[in-house]
Amino acid sequence: MKSLFKKKLPPIVGLDIGTRQIKAVWLEQSKDGFVLQGYACEPINKIAFSERDIKDYESVSIALKKIRKLLKTKLKLANVAVAGTSVISKIVYMDPEQSDYDLENQIEIEADSLIPYPLEEVYLDFEEMGPSTTHTGKVNVLLTAAHKDLVDSRLLLAREANFEPKIVDMENYAIGNAMDFFHTPHTEDMPLCCINVGASLLQICVIKTGDVIYTKEHAFGLNQLINDISAIHMVERETAERQLLDGTLSGNWVEDTLPIFAANLQQNINRALQMYMSTLHAERPTKILFSGGAATIEPLVDILKQDLGLEVDCFNPFSNMSINPKLDATRLSKIAPQLAIAAGLASRSFTPWHMYIYYLGERSSANIKNNNSWQGYLPLPPL
Repeated sequence: MKSLFKKKLPPIVGLDIGTRQIKAVWLEQSKDGFVLQGYACEPINKIAFSERDIKDYESVSIALKKIRKLLKTKLKLANVAVAGTSVISKIVYMDPEQSDYDLENQIEIEADSLIPYPLEEVYLDFEEMGPSTTHTGKVNVLLTAAHKDLVDSRLLLAREANFEPKIVDMENYAIGNAMDFFHTPHTEDMPLCCINVGASLLQICVIKTGDVIYTKEHAFGLNQLINDISAIHMVERETAERQLLDGTLSGNWVEDTLPIFAANLQQNINRALQMYMSTLHAERPTKILFSGGAATIEPLVDILKQDLGLEVDCFNPFSNMSINPKLDATRLSKIAPQLAIAAGLASRSFTPWHMYIYYLGERSSANIKNNNSWQGYLPLPPL
């Protein structure tokens, strides 16, 4: 009976602004589960980023405005995410039951020692995660920070495309949400690991009983494969990228170019898994979910399944939900793993506001405490 009176939250578009493509997902909830109402994926025609910093605003803006049209909805609320070296996430250990004022002061002291920027240049957020199992008498507090330029640039471009940004999340936590909401249920007490490989980053996210327990980013991605294909086969980089991702690349690239990249990818995946195992004293996963643009390249997935030594399952966030019949289901099945971050951001539509890592709204003491957990809120930058 309780669910009958649960307030329905408005749908929010998940907007994944990658360095080479922008992806968007629009979800709604029905009595039977989730419904994918719309999705879009649009390339950025030029090299518009330096690492994760936007340098060519016009190219990104053009792609975002195309996304706006492709979605065919009047929805304006959108969630975006950030990643890269200008984003920091770390567990710190605090004394329990501090006052709001004391905790905020302590957080600032901790942040100042961890963040390589002046505090006035970053947005800070924090959340109490519960008693520490490693530091007696302390509580774990998740501290997250992002450089203001990284956040503000995405908010500016989203607004120019007639979106109204509501939340800025971390990409790894969006992946965690996508796994928690949309992956086929597994043994709850067993960790579930996802490896997301995009243009410039390899991201690992591990969840257990619905909570993110480990995340890490590694500077490795599809750009290396695309650059190799462009050089070896003497084709324009943009052409090589487009044909690689839509499956129309000709020539012997699977034989003469892919194996080197696949070997490097396996090395990076194994390194990422080893760091996770060492950090949490965990066992090696027997299975990984594979997402991002790399997971849409079938010959690459085949190599990983054969050589990685564990089960590799391409993550389709939409496999257990209804699909709007007006959508291109064939294309969706091809690019679904690429939409994992956008799906995770869209899943915030079904989560109470106080659970967000970054909430772009006014800070309210009424929202700070919830079941003995803290939540820091970022101020909404001015229009």
